[in-house]
Amino acid sequence: MRIIGILGGYACLGLSFLIFFEILARKLFNHSLQGVDEIGGYVVAVTGTFGMALAAVERAHTRIDVLLLRLPGPVQAGLNLLSYVALGLGAGFMGYMGWRTLDDSLTFGSVSSSPLQVPLWIPQSLWMAGLVVFAVSALWTALRGLLALRHGLANAARVLAPPTVAEEIEAARK
Repeated sequence: MRIIGILGGYACLGLSFLIFFEILARKLFNHSLQGVDEIGGYVVAVTGTFGMALAAVERAHTRIDVLLLRLPGPVQAGLNLLSYVALGLGAGFMGYMGWRTLDDSLTFGSVSSSPLQVPLWIPQSLWMAGLVVFAVSALWTALRGLLALRHGLANAARVLAPPTVAEEIEAARK
Protein backbone atom coordinates (compact mmCIF):
# COMPACT_ATOMS: atom_id res chain seq x y z
CA MET A 1 0.00 0.00 0.00
CA ARG A 2 2.85 2.38 0.71
CA ILE A 3 4.00 2.24 -2.90
CA ILE A 4 0.56 3.54 -3.90
CA GLY A 5 1.04 6.50 -1.56
CA ILE A 6 4.50 7.20 -2.95
CA LEU A 7 3.28 7.01 -6.56
CA GLY A 8 0.39 9.30 -5.68
CA GLY A 9 2.81 11.78 -4.17
CA TYR A 10 4.93 11.76 -7.32
CA ALA A 11 1.81 12.21 -9.45
CA CYS A 12 0.82 15.28 -7.41
CA LEU A 13 4.38 16.60 -7.58
CA GLY A 14 4.38 16.15 -11.36
CA LEU A 15 1.04 17.95 -11.55
CA SER A 16 2.42 20.86 -9.54
CA PHE A 17 5.36 21.19 -11.95
CA LEU A 18 2.95 21.05 -14.89
CA ILE A 19 0.81 23.80 -13.35
CA PHE A 20 3.93 25.87 -12.63
CA PHE A 21 5.04 25.51 -16.26
CA GLU A 22 1.52 26.43 -17.43
CA ILE A 23 1.59 29.61 -15.34
CA LEU A 24 5.02 30.58 -16.67
CA ALA A 25 3.99 29.88 -20.24
CA ARG A 26 0.89 32.03 -19.89
CA LYS A 27 2.67 34.95 -18.23
CA LEU A 28 5.91 34.97 -20.20
CA PHE A 29 4.92 33.65 -23.62
CA ASN A 30 1.17 34.27 -23.70
CA HIS A 31 0.73 30.58 -24.48
CA SER A 32 -1.39 28.00 -22.73
CA LEU A 33 -0.90 24.27 -22.57
CA GLN A 34 -4.32 22.91 -23.32
CA GLY A 35 -5.73 20.43 -20.84
CA VAL A 36 -3.67 21.02 -17.71
CA ASP A 37 -6.86 21.54 -15.71
CA GLU A 38 -8.27 18.31 -17.11
CA ILE A 39 -5.12 16.36 -16.26
CA GLY A 40 -5.24 17.90 -12.80
CA GLY A 41 -8.78 16.67 -12.28
CA TYR A 42 -7.78 13.15 -13.27
CA VAL A 43 -4.73 13.18 -10.99
CA VAL A 44 -6.74 14.46 -8.02
CA ALA A 45 -9.56 11.94 -8.56
CA VAL A 46 -7.25 8.95 -8.85
CA THR A 47 -4.77 9.90 -6.13
CA GLY A 48 -7.65 10.88 -3.85
CA THR A 49 -9.34 7.48 -4.02
CA PHE A 50 -6.12 5.52 -3.58
CA GLY A 51 -5.06 7.96 -0.85
CA MET A 52 -8.29 7.29 1.04
CA ALA A 53 -7.54 3.56 0.83
CA LEU A 54 -4.10 4.14 2.28
CA ALA A 55 -5.57 6.32 5.03
CA ALA A 56 -8.02 3.53 5.92
CA VAL A 57 -5.22 1.01 6.35
CA GLU A 58 -3.01 3.46 8.26
CA ARG A 59 -5.85 4.62 10.57
CA ALA A 60 -5.33 8.15 9.32
CA HIS A 61 -8.90 9.20 8.52
CA THR A 62 -9.93 12.33 10.35
CA ARG A 63 -12.22 11.79 13.30
CA ILE A 64 -13.88 14.15 15.69
CA ASP A 65 -12.77 12.48 18.88
CA VAL A 66 -13.78 15.10 21.44
CA LEU A 67 -16.68 12.89 22.53
CA LEU A 68 -15.21 9.55 21.45
CA LEU A 69 -12.32 9.68 23.91
CA ARG A 70 -14.71 10.28 26.80
CA LEU A 71 -16.71 7.13 26.11
CA PRO A 72 -16.01 3.72 27.67
CA GLY A 73 -13.55 1.48 25.80
CA PRO A 74 -16.13 -0.99 24.47
CA VAL A 75 -18.26 1.85 23.09
CA GLN A 76 -15.19 3.42 21.45
CA ALA A 77 -14.30 0.09 19.84
CA GLY A 78 -17.86 -0.37 18.59
CA LEU A 79 -18.02 3.11 17.13
CA ASN A 80 -14.60 2.75 15.49
CA LEU A 81 -15.67 -0.56 13.99
CA LEU A 82 -18.95 0.96 12.81
CA SER A 83 -17.07 3.85 11.21
CA TYR A 84 -14.89 1.50 9.15
CA VAL A 85 -17.89 -0.55 8.06
CA ALA A 86 -19.74 2.62 7.04
CA LEU A 87 -16.65 3.91 5.26
CA GLY A 88 -16.29 0.64 3.37
CA LEU A 89 -19.94 0.45 2.41
CA GLY A 90 -19.95 4.09 1.30
CA ALA A 91 -16.85 3.53 -0.80
CA GLY A 92 -18.40 0.35 -2.20
CA PHE A 93 -21.49 2.30 -3.24
CA MET A 94 -19.31 4.95 -4.88
CA GLY A 95 -17.43 2.14 -6.66
CA TYR A 96 -20.72 0.73 -7.91
CA MET A 97 -21.78 4.14 -9.22
CA GLY A 98 -18.29 4.51 -10.73
CA TRP A 99 -18.81 1.22 -12.53
CA ARG A 100 -22.11 2.48 -13.95
CA THR A 101 -20.40 5.67 -15.14
CA LEU A 102 -17.55 3.67 -16.66
CA ASP A 103 -20.01 1.31 -18.35
CA ASP A 104 -21.82 4.27 -19.94
CA SER A 105 -18.53 5.71 -21.17
CA LEU A 106 -17.54 2.39 -22.70
CA THR A 107 -20.97 1.89 -24.26
CA PHE A 108 -21.05 5.32 -25.89
CA GLY A 109 -17.30 5.70 -26.56
CA SER A 110 -17.25 8.93 -24.56
CA VAL A 111 -14.27 11.25 -24.80
CA SER A 112 -13.50 14.41 -22.85
CA SER A 113 -14.82 17.65 -24.28
CA SER A 114 -11.40 19.29 -24.14
CA PRO A 115 -8.73 19.55 -26.84
CA LEU A 116 -7.11 16.44 -25.35
CA GLN A 117 -10.09 14.24 -26.34
CA VAL A 118 -9.15 11.65 -23.70
CA PRO A 119 -11.24 8.47 -23.90
CA LEU A 120 -13.06 8.74 -20.59
CA TRP A 121 -12.79 5.03 -19.82
CA ILE A 122 -9.08 5.52 -19.04
CA PRO A 123 -9.33 7.95 -16.11
CA GLN A 124 -12.66 6.47 -15.01
CA SER A 125 -11.12 2.98 -14.82
CA LEU A 126 -8.34 4.25 -12.57
CA TRP A 127 -10.81 6.23 -10.47
CA MET A 128 -13.13 3.25 -10.09
CA ALA A 129 -10.19 0.97 -9.23
CA GLY A 130 -9.24 3.43 -6.49
CA LEU A 131 -12.79 3.36 -5.13
CA VAL A 132 -12.79 -0.44 -5.08
CA VAL A 133 -9.41 -0.54 -3.34
CA PHE A 134 -10.72 2.03 -0.86
CA ALA A 135 -13.84 -0.07 -0.12
CA VAL A 136 -11.83 -3.26 0.27
CA SER A 137 -9.26 -1.52 2.48
CA ALA A 138 -11.88 -0.09 4.82
CA LEU A 139 -13.81 -3.35 5.06
CA TRP A 140 -10.57 -5.31 5.52
CA THR A 141 -9.61 -2.99 8.37
CA ALA A 142 -13.06 -3.49 9.91
CA LEU A 143 -12.64 -7.26 9.68
CA ARG A 144 -9.16 -7.06 11.22
CA GLY A 145 -10.61 -4.92 14.01
CA LEU A 146 -13.44 -7.36 14.62
CA LEU A 147 -10.96 -10.24 14.86
CA ALA A 148 -8.72 -8.17 17.15
CA LEU A 149 -11.67 -7.51 19.44
CA ARG A 150 -11.65 -11.20 20.35
CA HIS A 151 -8.24 -10.63 21.92
CA GLY A 152 -9.16 -7.53 23.88
CA LEU A 153 -9.87 -3.84 23.53
CA ALA A 154 -6.20 -2.89 23.39
CA ASN A 155 -5.66 -5.07 20.32
CA ALA A 156 -8.76 -3.66 18.67
CA ALA A 157 -7.56 -0.12 19.38
CA ARG A 158 -4.26 -0.86 17.58
CA VAL A 159 -6.28 -1.74 14.49
CA LEU A 160 -9.26 0.63 14.61
CA ALA A 161 -8.60 3.63 16.84
CA PRO A 162 -6.79 6.76 15.71
CA PRO A 163 -3.08 6.57 16.51
CA THR A 164 -2.12 7.91 19.91
CA VAL A 165 0.44 10.67 20.28
CA ALA A 166 2.98 8.09 21.46
CA GLU A 167 2.34 5.94 18.37
CA GLU A 168 2.77 8.96 16.10
CA ILE A 169 6.05 9.91 17.79
CA GLU A 170 7.31 6.32 17.43
CA ALA A 171 6.33 6.25 13.75
CA ALA A 172 8.14 9.55 13.16
CA ARG A 173 11.33 8.13 14.66
CA LYS A 174 11.40 5.24 12.19
